[in-house]
Amino acid sequence: MGLKEKGNGDGDKEMRGTRMERNGNDEGRSGISAWGNTLGNELMELGCDERLAQSELASEVSAGDFDYNHGLMENAFASASAITDQRQKIEQYKSILAAVISSNDIAQARKFIDHMLSDDVPLVVSRQLLQTFAQELGRLEPEIQKEIAHYTLAQIQPRVVSFEEQVLVIREKLAELYESEKQWSKAAQMLSGIDLDSGMRVIDDAFRLSKCVQIACLYLEDDDAVNAEAFINKASFLVSNSPHEVLNLKYKVCYARILDLKRKFLEAALRYYDISQIEKRKIGDEEINEEALEQALSAAVTCTILAAAGPQRSRVLATLYKDERCSKLKIYPILQKVYLERILRKPEIDAFAEELKPHQKALLPDNFTVLDRAMIEHNLLSASKLYTNISFDELGTLLGIPPHKAEKIASRMIYEDRMRGSIDQVEAVIHFDDDTEELQRWDQQIVGLCQALNDVLDSMAKKGFPVPV
Repeated sequence: MGLKEKGNGDGDKEMRGTRMERNGNDEGRSGISAWGNTLGNELMELGCDERLAQSELASEVSAGDFDYNHGLMENAFASASAITDQRQKIEQYKSILAAVISSNDIAQARKFIDHMLSDDVPLVVSRQLLQTFAQELGRLEPEIQKEIAHYTLAQIQPRVVSFEEQVLVIREKLAELYESEKQWSKAAQMLSGIDLDSGMRVIDDAFRLSKCVQIACLYLEDDDAVNAEAFINKASFLVSNSPHEVLNLKYKVCYARILDLKRKFLEAALRYYDISQIEKRKIGDEEINEEALEQALSAAVTCTILAAAGPQRSRVLATLYKDERCSKLKIYPILQKVYLERILRKPEIDAFAEELKPHQKALLPDNFTVLDRAMIEHNLLSASKLYTNISFDELGTLLGIPPHKAEKIASRMIYEDRMRGSIDQVEAVIHFDDDTEELQRWDQQIVGLCQALNDVLDSMAKKGFPVPV
């Protein structure tokens, strides 16, 4: 943009020098803010008064390579609003936006947002400008970015249906920022504000699934299983038809971790074990390394040991014990003892406790930790294999707990069919039932079934029917 000097020669220079000397650094008189305005400064140097400088700036705002003074923003907006050609109007606003972003000025950014959401700006223009604004948020300093983004979301809220795409970008940018600061729940809350069931725009199931899984994973970083479960349940309706293997794997991992956090250890163990058996070493762009599979297998073993003692746990223990990969795990010695139904002593339990996560050692309402209860129940079940009967006092000594608590735990296990036996409260003795007779009855029933099947096949063969071999 070319500017012609008014007057000529040394007279103008003298006048300009006098003007500059009189004004000095008086920003209040010139109306120019600390971050300056190139065009306004040029006009002042030429001896123009402040009013003329503002007028010239409004007419020349399309230059786009300069910043805007607080007092000149309204004139700049008025100039842009007056343009009838939509393309030129958008370019004009983009020039203003570029200056606002580069200034890192919260007040200017708020003015821009307010103007974009006013009736002076057509919806098609404000959508495009707010989309650009949302994408440029990352250029701002983190704290300024947060304040402006939250302000924008609050101002858009009454008209959120018209700006869903822009809200999506802003929330994703904020989530990235919070995630980089390890504020996991705040990041999850930002993403959870995205309307995934909007009827105003087309959203495919893959996007819905990815967001639900991402939100669940973020909540899990703060061990918030309740909120994580709400979103993983939404994902469960989408994952069955999903062709995206990476997303499906993330869903499985999230679901296993939620079950683990909610202390549904046996279910979690089965999920972890399923993950550990993945054969592919590359799914999409994701590399599946042996260390990750080993962690999943170790988590399966840990959860199985912590699960409530009983027949179901015993079956999972058998599966894990027979898996050759488990022999390489650090916790294999305790897996072996638990599977073989040996009584665990305190040093072994303490060594195992060092491998546990905080929620796996949490204190329960009965003043036992999760680990304490699991170990007591295991030792009680092991004792039932060694003894025909045992007194409450002896059982309490064996388990390292008061006799009345030993009786209470034993009665609950018997009631839940996790241990076979009966309690004689008069004699203060627990009688354990032997499973040998029941196993023999099962064997006899299996033999009888096989013999009956053979008789049917023989009869079919005699009558000329083809018999499968």
